Amino acid sequence: MEVRALVEGRDILADAFTEGPGEDPRYLLVPGGPLTAASEPHEVRLAEASCTEGCCGALYVTVRRDGEDVLWDEWRNPNDDEVDLPAFRFEAQEYQRELERATADRSWEWPARTVARLLEQDLREREDWLARWECELGAVSAWPWEPDQVNVFLFHPGRSAIREDRPWLQFRMILAVSGDDPADQAERLAEHLVAGDPRQAAEVCGGSPEFARQLGYPWPQRRRALSAGNAAREE
Repeated sequence: MEVRALVEGRDILADAFTEGPGEDPRYLLVPGGPLTAASEPHEVRLAEASCTEGCCGALYVTVRRDGEDVLWDEWRNPNDDEVDLPAFRFEAQEYQRELERATADRSWEWPARTVARLLEQDLREREDWLARWECELGAVSAWPWEPDQVNVFLFHPGRSAIREDRPWLQFRMILAVSGDDPADQAERLAEHLVAGDPRQAAEVCGGSPEFARQLGYPWPQRRRALSAGNAAREE
């Protein structure tokens, strides 16, 4: 899923960046998210190359409130000397109404994607649970080609280990979902996950064999998928 900004019907990504998709709505279209304009300018990434930004670039814009308007300008692509887009000026109240409309519109979500969104919101409010097990939440994802599951990604001991060149691993939990109410499923899965060490319900999916050896984990580690129904019965 991607967000594509239309300015007076003009798809600005089609004009200025074709190397990859627009950013995921779960990053751009959230209450108080990066597209929200404030007096302090801030840069927002609107799209990234399919092969990663470091390879073929990305599209950035600076968003700021300018009196009664919202201004998008200072376009940037780290892989290109110049981005052929003008500054765009929007009436601030109209801009905010459209941003709120797009953020509230979840009609594009399928059930697993809704479960993933609600589960991620819940888990991010339980930082003490992950800190207890020296883990950091990466993301909770659902993909159209896997409509019956969500994926929870964790870093151990955390992303900072990657930057500091220390041993690290990424874990993936595969959680089965059903046609039950997404909010109920997300709540049951969250309650089950926080009851114990998340690494015991996960498989190693990133890092290296050497890092796994140093941290005391097999490479790779296989685990059975956990379903919301199983979580409810086990409670």
